[in-house]
Order: sequence, then structure tokens, then C-alpha cells
Amino acid sequence: MVDRLGELLVREKLITPEQLKKAIEEQRTTGGRLGYNLAKLGYIKEKDLTTFLSRQYGIPAVDLATTEIDPEVIKLIPEDVANKYQVIPISRTGSTLVLAMADPSNIFAIDDIKFLTGYNIESVVASEASIKAAIEKYYQASEMELGDVLTELGEEDMEILHEEEEVDVADLKKAVDDAPVVKLVNLILTDAIKKGASDIHVEPYEKSFRVRFRVDGVLQEMMKPPLKLKNAIVSRLKIMASLDIAERRLPQDGRIKMKLGRDKEMDFRVSVLPTLFGEKVVLRLLDKSSLQLDMTKLGFEERALKDFKEAIEKPWGMVLVTGPTGSGKTTTLYSALSELNKTTDNISTAEDPVEYNLMGINQVQMHEAIGLNFASALRSFLRQDPDIIMVGEIRDFETAEIAVKAALTGHLVLSTLHTNDAPSTVNRLLNMGIEPFLIASATNLILAQRLARKICKDCKEEVHVPPQGLIDIGVPADDAKSFKCYHGKGCSTCNGSGYKGRIALYEVMPLTESLKELVLNGASSAELKRGAVKEGMKTLRMSGITKIKEGVTTIEEVVRTTMAD
Repeated sequence: MVDRLGELLVREKLITPEQLKKAIEEQRTTGGRLGYNLAKLGYIKEKDLTTFLSRQYGIPAVDLATTEIDPEVIKLIPEDVANKYQVIPISRTGSTLVLAMADPSNIFAIDDIKFLTGYNIESVVASEASIKAAIEKYYQASEMELGDVLTELGEEDMEILHEEEEVDVADLKKAVDDAPVVKLVNLILTDAIKKGASDIHVEPYEKSFRVRFRVDGVLQEMMKPPLKLKNAIVSRLKIMASLDIAERRLPQDGRIKMKLGRDKEMDFRVSVLPTLFGEKVVLRLLDKSSLQLDMTKLGFEERALKDFKEAIEKPWGMVLVTGPTGSGKTTTLYSALSELNKTTDNISTAEDPVEYNLMGINQVQMHEAIGLNFASALRSFLRQDPDIIMVGEIRDFETAEIAVKAALTGHLVLSTLHTNDAPSTVNRLLNMGIEPFLIASATNLILAQRLARKICKDCKEEVHVPPQGLIDIGVPADDAKSFKCYHGKGCSTCNGSGYKGRIALYEVMPLTESLKELVLNGASSAELKRGAVKEGMKTLRMSGITKIKEGVTTIEEVVRTTMAD
């Protein structure tokens, strides 16, 4: 079917042979059906693919986004079967079950479901993405929802948690083990995974208690459990993360491991912070399967990627990645390490915390309480015959000094700093006490980055923006008249936000001879920036404007994530 579908689409001139080849490569890497990968890569619209399949097989097409399915019909096919064959039952008439299929030629699926249900099967065709969304929507809906959980928690269960001061640890343990509390916490965690959240915030206030998810970099309120539940929910999370539930005055950090299905594991990094009205818990979701280690897919433009690759392939020197928390610095560093990871090199990393385990790399978790910090780890690395060293963050003079010395004595050093852009990183190192000549000698390249939300492909449309509005954000006046802008109008795929996924904006500044000269002469950040732009560096705002022009993101996102030059 795969090859045949591809050939038919090429013959009908709906895709090119080159696009088919790329989609097959993508399919080998990430799995899924060919049609799904063609749509994901933007080579064909899902609607056009569904219409084509409908015409090809002579069966009707169905739009699942506008079709309401009876929960009783859903129960006829188990969720694992629906996922296995990418099908969903949509209606039943007498002894006939109407089945929406991504691949109507799959006779094995039809026979299996006919045997399983005892009904005659009538096929209709639907896109794989809409079937995935429908499976998530209807099978999730048939599970216990928040309302059901809260109904189970009667007044009696909640009463023991009412007054902060009166909470006894024994009472708390009893409440935490209560089935509805367990179900509610599990629902919060699984819902975050399904929605593609990167963080979960569980926040107590004086008169309310809320749960927010960060999806594509933006926080959204998801639910408001009763205030009386705050101690039980927080304590349940603390127990899952192996933390002390009796200690409610000090911050604590832990980790939760969750198994999903047979072969998928999800890690949650847990941080508990005492606030005025109780403990706030933030969970960072770490999904190794979604870690993007292919740097060509991170959002680099051609020149920037070339400069970055050249810098990390040098035998020694320092490469610094800067940006605020949550801007994708770790992903960029991991993709660089993945590129450099060869049996001929010894690679050691000092991280706080270790977010993902990478095969072939010696990763060390920092532990401040026993004196294992970045500086002491770095000193130990230098006695371990290293080729490449990655330091999670340069926070102080001691770490910066050792990193610079390591870079000057034949090691490649990768690290991060918290600065606003690439040129201001030099001033940050100077403020830490590093001499200008050491910075100039040791540094190969400085990279600054931000993450911008991508426009949802399923509801993307052109939008008119006056030329003056474009000029105001930094688009050259000559380009402003011919500039095309897009946005997402909102659909079921993106939960009405108009955005799905994120792309990195990069500012890549190699330290050329002329820039090193400026550093030695004590140039300001503004002078360094002017010098770098003159040599071809694209600032974060310029990178954002390129992404607007390519139709990847919106003006609002670029203005939200970058400063005007």
C-alpha cells in the first residue's frame, strides 16, 4: 500500500518524486503511515489526501472533526485495537458497523474487527491525523474525568485537609492514599502528556488553587481543584517523587518516572517551593522520545548552522550558548554533543540536573550539598583525559576561569550562560572577572537563542499587515510591500490557539579576528553587535523576520520573543 499510494500520488502530480523520497525517509525515522508523513512535511494537505483516497477506493470520505460519535459505538472497539489499525467506529445500523479508516485497503484490520465485534464492516476514509485526534478525544472521554474524580471526593474526605495548621502527617498519608486523589493526580500528569505540555504548575493561593500547563512556551489554566485538596495533591506528588511530606518549610527537588504503554517512559523533574499559602509544585516533563538531536531540524539558517558546526568541530576553544530558562539551550547543546559523539573522543558533562541520558557520554549530576558543583566537576574532568567537556552553566568566576583555561589547553568546552544576546555575553564574562585577552583567545563562538511558536499547519492562512507595521518591527522598507504574513485561525489540532510546536531563533556570533580586536580594546556590547552584523551575523530579530517571511511563525511571536535591533 505504501509504495502504491506514493506512486499513485506522483502519477496524479499531487506530489513530486523528490517529496515522496523525503517522506519515505521521514517514515523510516519516525514511523507512521506514508500519507501522514506527507501531510506532516507539508507536501500535501490532509483534505486533498482524504479526497484522493476516497476517489481511489470508491468509498465516502468523512470529516471526523465535525462528526459526533455515540460513546456506546466507541465501546464496540477497544482503544488498543483502534490505535493498532488507526481506525475509529463512527455509527452502527442493524448488523453493520461504519468504520473510519486511514488505510481502507487493510483487509486484515477489517477481518479482525469483524471477528472481534460480530458486525459487518462498512469502510469510510479519514485522515490519519483526524483519526488520532478522535481516538484521543473519545477514548479519553470514556475514562474517568476530573468531574467524576471530584464527585468521588465527598465533603468527609476533604474535611481533614481544611486547616493548614491542623494537618497531621498521618491524616495526610490517609488522604493521599485515597483513590480519587490518586486518580486526580494521574489524570493531571497524563493530560499534560497528551496536550504536549513542557511544564505543569500546581499553585495554591489564599482563596483558590489552580493547575496550569505550559504548552508551546505559554502557560494555560487547565483546572481549579477545590482549595481543600491542595495538601493532598501536593503530598501525593511529593510521595511519587520520593520527597519528605512532613517537610513543608524548605524547597525540595525530586523526580517521577512514569511508564506509558509497553515501551514509552516519561520523566518528570519535580520542584517544590514553599509559598505564602502552601507549597507550589512545578513539574518539568522530560520526554526522551521527543528530544530533537538533529541540528538541521532545530531552526538554524544555512550560514548560522555552518558557523556553529565549524566552531564545535575545532579541536579546542569555547562555544557558549545563551538565553533565558526554557529557550532550548540544553537541546542545542545535546544536538552538538550528539554530532560530536564518536568512539575516538572522551566526552564528559557536568549538569544540574541531568535532563536526558545520552549513550557514550559521561554525564555527572551536580550535588551542591556535598560540594559537587560545576567548578569541582570541571577540575575532576581535567584529570580524566577529556577531549570534550560540557558544563551545564557558567555561574561564577571560579567555573568561568577553569572553563577558559581548559579551552586554552587543548579541550573543546561547551557551556551556557544567562544573557540577553550574543554580544552581551562578553560583558558578562568581563563582569565575572575574566580578562579580555583570555576571552578573545579562548572563545570560538557565542550563540543566543529563543523559542517561537510555529503556526499550526491545519489552520494556517494569509493575513494582511500594513507595510508600516512591518517596517516598525525591523523589516527593510524595500521588502515590506512584497512581504506575506500568515497566522493560524485556530482549529481542533491546535486547541484553537493557532500555534502547534516551536522553532528556535538563533543569533550566531563567531569570534573573528576583528571581533577579538574589539574585545581586547574594551568595546561595548552595542559596538560588538554592530561589528558582528557588519560581518554577516543575523540578530535574533532578523532571524525572527526570516521565519515570518518563510511562513513559519507570526509577527506577534517574534515581537514577544525578541528585542528590536
